[in-house]
Amino acid sequence: MLLESLGFPEAELSVFFTGDGTIRSLNRKYRGKDAVTDVLSFSLREGEYSHINPELLGDIVISVPAAVRQAAVAGQSVDREIDRLLVHGLLHLIGYDHERGREDEKKMRRKEALLLKKLYT
Repeated sequence: MLLESLGFPEAELSVFFTGDGTIRSLNRKYRGKDAVTDVLSFSLREGEYSHINPELLGDIVISVPAAVRQAAVAGQSVDREIDRLLVHGLLHLIGYDHERGREDEKKMRRKEALLLKKLYT
């Protein structure tokens, strides 16, 4: 449902659920940030060979312990937090980036909220 609503009905992606140690290692290796994070996205739609399999969006990596901590702080279920992280990662795969500036962050947050609303209704 999410992929279809984003205009990618035939797209594929992988989701990897892991712990803090693995996601910290990936964050350090690929982003140069030696810290635990909640979600990472690795797009296959970027770079020189992105045209080879355009239906392959990429990989999303989610730290389950981070999701558990964030769910407790937000007062929501772990399932809902994982859904939020999945949507967040998916938006990164298709080109959204909240780190480019305030307007891009607002745009991404609005899209996240819209997709989560669709998911729960």
